[in-house]
Formats: sequence, C-alpha cells, structure tokens
Amino acid sequence: MLHHVVQTAPGAAPTRWMWLLHGILGTGPNLRTVARRLCAARPDWGLLLPDLRHHGDSHDVDGDDTIAGCVADLDTLAAAVGVEVRTAIGHSFGGKVALAWGAAHEARGVPVDAVWALDVPPGRPELPLALQSEVVAVVAALRELPMPLPRRESVVELLAARGFSAMLGQWMTTNLRHGDGGFVWRFDLDGVERLLRDYAVTDLWPWLASPDRRAEVHVVRAGRSDRWSDAELARFTGPRLHLHTMERAGHWVHVDDPDALHALLLQA
Repeated sequence: MLHHVVQTAPGAAPTRWMWLLHGILGTGPNLRTVARRLCAARPDWGLLLPDLRHHGDSHDVDGDDTIAGCVADLDTLAAAVGVEVRTAIGHSFGGKVALAWGAAHEARGVPVDAVWALDVPPGRPELPLALQSEVVAVVAALRELPMPLPRRESVVELLAARGFSAMLGQWMTTNLRHGDGGFVWRFDLDGVERLLRDYAVTDLWPWLASPDRRAEVHVVRAGRSDRWSDAELARFTGPRLHLHTMERAGHWVHVDDPDALHALLLQA
C-alpha cells in the first residue's frame, strides 16, 4: 500500500475526501502546505497525500509501473483508509494520474465529482520525451551522481556543476535519506523512468472529449510554463471542461503563486 499523509483541519470530521497528488520525483509532503490551507478554509474537506509508487516511502508496491498502475494504487489505498474519494487534484505527472483516475472510475460507473490537473497537458507530448522534459535531463544527471553522498549539500553542488539551478538542487535534498555509507535517494530511478515512459504515451483526450463524461474537469495552465502547444490549448472546448491560466506562475504553481492556486482550488 502507498505511504500517505492524511490532512484534515484540527478537530474536523470531513464529509468530502480528495486526492492531492505530487509530480515526478516528488513526495506527498511536497503539497502539504497547499493541503493545510485548503482544509483550514474548508474543514469539511479531507485530503489524502500519497507518495506515488517508487517515490518517497512507497516501494515494493505490486502492479505495473504505469499511469493505470498508479490509479490502481489509489483505489487500494482508499479502500484501506475506508473513505470514498470523488475528487482528485494532481500536479504535473500527478495531474495526469488524476485525469486517468477520473476516466477509469467513470468507465466503471463510479461517481467522480471533479478532477483538477495542474500544469499538465492531457495528451501525448508533441516532442519526444527526451527532448521536451527537464525532468528527463534531471533523471539522467541523477544517474551520474556518485551515490551515496557524504552530506545533503553535495547534491546541490553536483547538480549546479551540471547546469541545474540551486533551487532545484535544494528541492532534491528533500529526496535524500540516510543509507549505507551516506545519503541515498528515496525514489527508485528505474521505476521513475518506467513511469515517465508511460506518461509520454498516455492520452486522456478521449475521455475529456467524450460526450458521456460527467465529471467536471479543470486544467490549470501556468502562464510561464513551456509545456503547452497552441494545438493542445485549442482542444479545450465542450461542457464540463475548464481551462484556467495562472499568468504569473511557472510550472511550480504552488510555489510561484500560492494565493491564486488556493483561490482556484476552493472551487473544487
């Protein structure tokens, strides 16, 4: 079962549960500030923040290393926690998992209230994954690092020497844990690469364009993100499909403009 955090307002008894899903190379706690703020504003909400498979403390999880496998993991977790989840919010890779979760549930006749996908185009990337994603470049760089590392700060220095920002390096230190001989990664790079390959070929537009879709779908585009093509943006037509733009934000919408994101997600 996935490792997870349950977020509620202090003393609250939520009547509505939601997923809050991190992106690739992240963990559930990356979005805990977002979750705390939402629950403080809406004490009737409860949020589940899992570490997706091969991330954080979610290892040795059965099933396929695919978007569909991630959806199955969520269903297993919800059953174990004993709650009914009818809304999913996800950032980047987690946003595509959220969309796939909505599509899979509706295909089985399971009610879905809403899905929010944060800065993730629902279709297949127009460019090969290796050319269009900084994440792929980061994964390649991580494979070159001499693990284990003697101290957390080493990853900042080593990534900076490979042309990556100090902010990225500092974020990557949150993915380190003590291991034999020093610090090692909390994620499994082989599993992460398998997930990325499936992400690149997973297309959720058939569900989004279906006249039978009942869930409200909200896709949030970061105004300073380079992940969106004109062709992808032109597809956002039809009922119960909403495109929002956070003009001041880059891909890390929850960091770049947390107030605007909070205001949007309160509509969930």
